[in-house]
Amino acid sequence: MDARSPGVRLLAGAEPNRIASWVHGCVGMFQAHIAICLAAIVALVLAAALAWWTFGPSTATNYVTVPVARGTVTRAVTATGSVNPVLTITVGSYVSGVIQEIDCDFNTKVKKGQLCAKIDPRPYQTIVEQDLASVATAKAQLLKDQANLAYTQIDDKRYAGLIAQNATSRDSYDIAVNALDQARAQIAVDQATIGQRSAELDAANVNLGYADIVAPVDGIVVSRNVTIGQTVAASFQTPTLFLIATDLSKMEVDTNVSESDVGDVRVGDKALFTVETFPDDTFEGAVTQVRQAPQTVQNVVTYDVVATVANPQLLLMPGMTATVQVVTAERDHVLRVPDQALRYVPGGLSTSGEQEGAPASQLWVLRDGRPYRVAVSAGLDDGNFTEIVKGDIKEGDRVIVSERSGAKGKSSAAGPAMRLP
Repeated sequence: MDARSPGVRLLAGAEPNRIASWVHGCVGMFQAHIAICLAAIVALVLAAALAWWTFGPSTATNYVTVPVARGTVTRAVTATGSVNPVLTITVGSYVSGVIQEIDCDFNTKVKKGQLCAKIDPRPYQTIVEQDLASVATAKAQLLKDQANLAYTQIDDKRYAGLIAQNATSRDSYDIAVNALDQARAQIAVDQATIGQRSAELDAANVNLGYADIVAPVDGIVVSRNVTIGQTVAASFQTPTLFLIATDLSKMEVDTNVSESDVGDVRVGDKALFTVETFPDDTFEGAVTQVRQAPQTVQNVVTYDVVATVANPQLLLMPGMTATVQVVTAERDHVLRVPDQALRYVPGGLSTSGEQEGAPASQLWVLRDGRPYRVAVSAGLDDGNFTEIVKGDIKEGDRVIVSERSGAKGKSSAAGPAMRLP
């Protein structure tokens, strides 16, 4: 371009302020376009969020329900114990000696008076023979003294006749009378001696009889503690030789019930228990004793509760460990609901004003797809189910036990908005 042209001359001659104004105008127009673009983007984002909020999936409440049904509600006290025969007889030895013979073993069925073991009888037989000799000696002495008595009686009569005729001295007559009195006294001594020797003989025979260990009752041997050749000593205490259970068809369970539960247990209560050998079998008995003697172990106080159970098939054996449930209360064929239903409170209402003054026992029932609160009177509770004594509820109603959130349109079990009755 020619430096002399009008345009060049105009630019060359233009003022600096006018050039700066033109530059600022261009920049302003560019910034305005950017702001418009950003506003459009924000509007699009908000529109998308609104559309998602309006037409997208939303959350709803799904209720977990169970039907109200009739059944049994049972309250029980749980304890552990051991199975034992109703009556166990301890067979011991009154005398000491060496076991010479054993005729009973484990599981031997015995009758009363049956020989089970025998202690060597020779030492006691010897004592019996010595006492027999002592009795014979005493009886012979009695015969001798009776003969002497007969002589002194004759001598006394002779001296009585002589003294009547003054044919003998008074002293001789007194000696004869004295001899007669001594003879009579000696007879009494001999008779007492015979009684003493006879008693010693009887004691020796008793000890000899104790050498035979016999069963005192009908039953079955559940324990044998001696062997042939073993020496038993009965000096300080009676040694236990056998244990005989009188009848294993009837057993009893000794349980330890804590002091917090024993007040609910009564004689006659039903007792259900299982043993480890037969975990699928439940045995049923009845409480026959609640013993007053406390047992304290590490500051824990328990009481012995005894339950008797029939054992016709002899499945239960002495010493088995039993897990016992003593039924203290029971209701049959009553309306019952799970305990969870009584503890359920709809989400968001537990602290709302609508819950103020709500009854102590209440259920939430799902009717026409909506939860309704129903006031009820609860009865017996066994820890799993609670008896419903009174309330606007019937068999077949579905009570709510819990709730969970789900996506609207994705779950057909979604619950509607909650409405209080």
